[in-house]
Amino acid sequence: MAASAAAFFDLDKTVIAKPSLSAFSRSFYREGLVTRRLLVRGLWGQMLFLRFGARAKTLERLRLRMLRLTTGWEQDKVRRIVAETLIQVVGPITYKEAVELIAQHKQAGRRVYIVSAAPEEIVEPLARYLGAEEAIASQAAVSAGLYTGQLLNYAYGPQKAATIRHIAERDGLDLNQSWAYSDSASDLPMLEAVGHPVVVNPDRALRRIAQMRGWPVLKFSELMVVTPDGHRPVRAGMVGAASAVVLGALLLGVALFSRRRPPASTGPA
Repeated sequence: MAASAAAFFDLDKTVIAKPSLSAFSRSFYREGLVTRRLLVRGLWGQMLFLRFGARAKTLERLRLRMLRLTTGWEQDKVRRIVAETLIQVVGPITYKEAVELIAQHKQAGRRVYIVSAAPEEIVEPLARYLGAEEAIASQAAVSAGLYTGQLLNYAYGPQKAATIRHIAERDGLDLNQSWAYSDSASDLPMLEAVGHPVVVNPDRALRRIAQMRGWPVLKFSELMVVTPDGHRPVRAGMVGAASAVVLGALLLGVALFSRRRPPASTGPA
């Protein structure tokens, strides 16, 4: 029996327009898992990430900070929050071009996988929501239903490629006939693992690599409102208005936080 092909999609800035973890920050805030200060810092970090990308050292600091933050959280509560707010949070920030590509690969008989360093509690339901067969994601250690602050698996960089190769052997996939999509140079091992690498909204490092190697470069920009009953495009004006709302909320949050902070001490530390 001949091996089949697959398509592997990175998630953040490739399929959806925001970092998936920070997209749920407001939902976590409403449920009391994060503070207003962390919410504002998360929005600011999200805007920097969208504008400039993130280096490996920055991502590592964010990973360690997130592990410390989530220590003691209830896994079932996180799963419930994601399930209840998935459509509201992710529906309006999905790239139309990505949705269409996923559909095309499925119609061609290729298995579709969503690959992300984000937690499996977010990536797995999102992958099902988008019609993918499976998710490849980071897995946190849990004891008595609570996060311990440790990771069992970090689906980042070379680990993504290693997991893809494992899945290819398990599922009988021909990686030489498979596709991979990503925006980040950190996913170079994943892109090199397949015969058809494609870069999407690439950071500067990945753009240079793509130009040197002659890889296709795609620009995803049109958002869709994805719902269980279908999807519809978001008008350009709506996208601009949404960006303005996010920026306004960020500035308002900074102002409120600054006003409520106690004055800095002028004495010795």
